[in-house]
Formats: sequence, structure tokens, C-alpha cells
Amino acid sequence: MAAVADSLKGRSFTRVADWSREELVQVLDLADDLKRRRQAREEHHLLPGRTLGMIFQKPSTRTRVSFEVGIYELGGTGLYLSAGDLQLGRGETIKDTAHVLSRYLDAIMIRTFAQEDVEELAANASIPVINGLTDAAHPCQALADVMTIRERFGRLEGLKVVYLGDGNNVCASLMVACAKLGAAFVAATPPGYEPADQPVRLAREAGGTVELTDDPETAAAGADVLYTDVWTSMGQEDERERRLRDLRGYGIDAGVVARAAEGAIVLHCLPAHYGEEITEDVLYGPQSAVWDQAENRLHAQKALMALVMR
Repeated sequence: MAAVADSLKGRSFTRVADWSREELVQVLDLADDLKRRRQAREEHHLLPGRTLGMIFQKPSTRTRVSFEVGIYELGGTGLYLSAGDLQLGRGETIKDTAHVLSRYLDAIMIRTFAQEDVEELAANASIPVINGLTDAAHPCQALADVMTIRERFGRLEGLKVVYLGDGNNVCASLMVACAKLGAAFVAATPPGYEPADQPVRLAREAGGTVELTDDPETAAAGADVLYTDVWTSMGQEDERERRLRDLRGYGIDAGVVARAAEGAIVLHCLPAHYGEEITEDVLYGPQSAVWDQAENRLHAQKALMALVMR
């Protein structure tokens, strides 16, 4: 394990596909330990004096709070940087920004629109860059997702994870994470909402079983994990009415849960829109693991930071 840990020092985390199964497991194992230590009120200042710059070009609840609390609990400091705070918003290049921030900070977390911007930032920074979300990927959410699944089942190997709805960034990252960790993944999406070709290819190249279907009822049958996300994400507001029509029937309600395997859990990365992609009774029902999943953003990201920033 020491060799795996050494391989993570100074690494960027821009997409799940770039990390091996062993490296992802290293993050999950540490996340489990940090969660236990936090619950026991044990101090765990693994990053004393370190500073994390957090660039936000999109609003956030879970990403901002979990990273800011996380770096604080590790003994470091988080610096919130909105788009308007930086010269990026006035035309300074990503390359120049990367070089400057590398002289001040120990790591950068960025939540933005284009995956290419994150990749460019990482390519030019001499410090780790963590992808807090792009339109194409949400790797930190995937870490929390697989951490939650592993908590509930003790494994991912052999499980059936079913994603219902829009094959978006969350779907893409979760698909690759499941492939790396041995879970079979099914994406049930209406025509035109399929996940992008690249994550499907990367998941299959990682040895994962990936099924794409437009039949949500068949997909949900025997599922160990049911997962959904909002149908209209930030920047898609003008598509809302069309999306509501197209995605109707691809949400999670009590009927869908009843088709899943006994002991199945329901996940949602939040925020939720009741009556659209999920019903309130399911979100707050006995099979929901959503609140553990939201909490696990904190623990998974703390583990990630501790391994790449130390």
C-alpha cells in the first residue's frame, strides 16, 4: 500500500478514469478511517498549514461546504475564489493562472463548466488540481457514491448499479468508478440522453460491464443500487419543459424501488426535485442512503486531499 500512497502524492484528480482500482481503494480506505475518527472526535490534522484554493464558476452547496470544512478539519485552510474574484474573469489565461496559483497554494479545487479547462489547469499547475465538477465529469461525487455503496454492502464486486435519467456528468463518473471496482452498471435513459461515448468506452476498457437501455422498468429489476440525478442542471434552464417531457418515466418512485432487489438502496447526488426524478417518500424512505451519501462527500474528499497534498 505504501507504493500506492506514494503514487498519489502530488497527483491531480480530474477524472476517475485516470486512477487505477488500487488508487481508488486507497482513497476509500482512508475515507472510512477519517469518517471513524471524526465520529470519535479524534483529531486528524494530516495537512497542517496547507492551503487549498477553491475556484467556483458555478454555485454550490455540497462541494463548497464539504471542501471548506474538510481542509479545515485536516488542519489546513480553504480559500474561496469566485469567478469574479480572479483575473480569469477578465481574460487572464488558464495557463497563467495555473502558474501563479501554484506559487501560493498547495492544491486547487475547481468547479466549472468545461472539462478542458480543468485539464488545462492541471497540465500547467505544479500542484494537484481536483475536479469539483464539470459538465462532463463529477469524480468527487463518484468517490462519495462508491464509498456509500461499499459501506452498505461491504463491496462493489458483483453488485448491479442502475442509473435512471439523463446520462450526464454524474452518470459518466459513476459508470467508470463502478467499472474499476467491479460493479455492473446499467444506464437507463431516453433516446438522446445516453451517456457520452468516452466514459462508456473507458468503463468497458477498464473491464466493467456496462449496459445501455431505454427501458427503465427492466433496468430496475433486481438492482442493488438505484441512482438518479436532476433532469435540468445549471445552464439548461431553457430546456426544462422539453426535458420534463422526455425524461418522464425515468425517475425513482415506490414502484421502481419495488422492482429492485431486496435490500436495495437509493442514491441521489442532490439537489432533488420532488415529483420529477425522485419522489419525496423515496428520498426519505427506509431504503434511501442519500444523506449518508451527501455526508460521504466530506470524508472522501478529505481522504483525497490528504493523499495528494501531503
